[in-house]
Amino acid sequence: MSSNIYGGDEVNALVLDLGTHTFKAGYSGDDTPKAVFPSMVGVHAVAPAAGSNGMDVDSGNGKPGGRKLSVGYQALSAKQIGMEVQSPYGPDDVLSDWELAEALYTHAIRDRLSVKPEDFALLVTEPTHNTRAARERLVELVFETFQAPALYVAKNAMLSCFATARQTALVVDSGYRATTGEGHCGFVLLLRNGLVTQAARELIIG
Repeated sequence: MSSNIYGGDEVNALVLDLGTHTFKAGYSGDDTPKAVFPSMVGVHAVAPAAGSNGMDVDSGNGKPGGRKLSVGYQALSAKQIGMEVQSPYGPDDVLSDWELAEALYTHAIRDRLSVKPEDFALLVTEPTHNTRAARERLVELVFETFQAPALYVAKNAMLSCFATARQTALVVDSGYRATTGEGHCGFVLLLRNGLVTQAARELIIG
């Protein structure tokens, strides 16, 4: 791991945004991401037949019962018998299947951006209501698996404030499966299925 100190405006970092619907990856300082692909993974009960299209990731590490994973547009659009499309997110929209998450991060960094993660600092987004356990598991993945030299984990709502040059704001993020809201004080709301909780009404309406 590099002993460099990372800071200031000259940091050469990768930005990785794993959403519940789409994965966006690119370089800090760019206006748009370099790679955009579904944040879903094809899971095979058995290895797909030879010659199947798409990027396949063997996550079984040679152990019996290991899953065969397919990641990316081409892999998910190709008809493969026995493949089930799954999301790495759990019912609470917090990352729960880290095997699938690792496959998505690997595809973004090594296959779509074609870079080595150990050569770049990483800025990784997290859900507004992310748990401490999920955040610790993400840090473990970045440093132990990808060997990245530096990491910054940023909440989606905070990045939305930065993108609009706001120091304080109430950010309402309508995602693929849920809507979340966060004020500048860090109070988090989780709104599901169009039902606004009493806490949300009190904060938004006053």
